[in-house]
Amino acid sequence: MTTQSVSARDELAHKISLIVKGLRELRDEGQFNEPNLDGTAGDYVSFDSWEWPQGVGLYGIAQLWLQTGDTQARDLLEDWFETQFSKGLPAQNVNTTAPMLALSLLWRETRDPRWESAMQDWADRLLTQAPRTASGGFQHDVSDKINTGELWDDTLFMVALFLASYGQGAGRQDLIEEAKFQFLIHTHYLCEPQTGLWFHGWTFDGNHNFARARWARGNSWISAGVLDLLDLADLDQGTRRFLLWVVQAQLSTLLTYQCPSGAWRTLVDDETSYEELSATAAIGYALLKGHRLGLGDDTWKDGGLKALKAVMRHIDADGVLAQVSYGTRMGHDLQFYRDIPIQPTGYGQSMALLCLVEALHHLP
Repeated sequence: MTTQSVSARDELAHKISLIVKGLRELRDEGQFNEPNLDGTAGDYVSFDSWEWPQGVGLYGIAQLWLQTGDTQARDLLEDWFETQFSKGLPAQNVNTTAPMLALSLLWRETRDPRWESAMQDWADRLLTQAPRTASGGFQHDVSDKINTGELWDDTLFMVALFLASYGQGAGRQDLIEEAKFQFLIHTHYLCEPQTGLWFHGWTFDGNHNFARARWARGNSWISAGVLDLLDLADLDQGTRRFLLWVVQAQLSTLLTYQCPSGAWRTLVDDETSYEELSATAAIGYALLKGHRLGLGDDTWKDGGLKALKAVMRHIDADGVLAQVSYGTRMGHDLQFYRDIPIQPTGYGQSMALLCLVEALHHLP
């Protein structure tokens, strides 16, 4: 191994450590006031809150542990869930399901009996009680808003991956089948056949894709989510072939929109929108992972490494990934997306972590 490669791996390891530190130290400073429907305060920033940004962050921690054997990452997961269970779990919706994905990975490896009954109950309620659209897709209801008749691309990462992961670990084919169906029905309504890119959402109230926003982070939920679904559960050949084509078509188009900096803009095809690093990290992760799995040629690896460099440039001395857009509601016009504020978040930290850990496979 050359001195240069050792140096590159050392820098990567240092950035990984910084990102974990930055995630753990995130705190809500009161910039955003988003009360939940039950009147409680919503905290979408602090690491110790049970919500979707933290859930995605925990998933990154779980992947760090599983792929590197980092025992501190495992300890962090166990301590977080033990603390949260002692407080009591929140009401179920699409976004509060997100932490269950990391929990399912923890349980699949350890078979710790503390976690299984909660996951079983949560999964059963998703199947029988979660609101659905006319298509059978999960309605994207969240802690502070009911989104009647709406499908969002976010739902697949927040809900379907948990059902697939826990279903595989528990031998529950019904859960895996539900996860498959959700990916297929969301593809039908959100994927644009002409480009392979995804729109943010669909509503059955008027049957349209809202602003037809080709939102970068939404697209990254899909590119990362499809490839991770294939790891989390055993799929039949037909579904696997279909979803592989979906992600190959999407990533091939995304490469054509990569900025010279290595990043993607928050609206993929809109040069007036700002560059956004959470999406950049997750798309970079998917490109690198896809190349490693033999799904794309060397342009995928090159694009993924360019994205990696962009991400690493935006990690500050405190381990916080900069240039991350705050949690995004459904936009009814494109200007809405251009105006989304910048805010460090758990999902930004996690997406960076996924990209950096995957990059370890690509350094000599």
